[in-house]
Amino acid sequence: MKHLISVLVENKFGTLNRVAAMFSARGFNLESISIGETEDPEISRMTIVTRGEDRIISQVLKQLNRLVDTIKVTDLTHQPHVERELLLLSLKLSKSTQHEIFELANVFKGKVVDIKQKSITIEFVGSPDKINTAIDLFRPFGIRELARSGAVAIHRGES
Repeated sequence: MKHLISVLVENKFGTLNRVAAMFSARGFNLESISIGETEDPEISRMTIVTRGEDRIISQVLKQLNRLVDTIKVTDLTHQPHVERELLLLSLKLSKSTQHEIFELANVFKGKVVDIKQKSITIEFVGSPDKINTAIDLFRPFGIRELARSGAVAIHRGES
């Protein structure tokens, strides 16, 4: 089962490396990891996507809590949260496909960030499912290159 883990850490040199090394040393797979400063520049939030049985994820959470720079570890999987990814998608472009690409990008609320005679780069933001669907639907046009941020997530706000 896919798990989405939020980890608040001290914003120090080597923290990301220690987390990645912990996963590697224990044979846990990282599907994605995103990190960035929070509202406090001395604290960073890591969003980790991994898969495993509950017993394995329980081990992961305990190991993350033991790391020196860790402040707080939360498994957001079964909690109300907002999750987004960024996708940059570069496609082959021709006069015959241009109209269809623009229409489909519009449906996905994509933003054209670069366009040349033979290529177009579109930015998409959305849930992982939306990003996966966009990739699948644009694949027939000829994907030249794609870059995906991995998930970022936070608790859903209070009512």
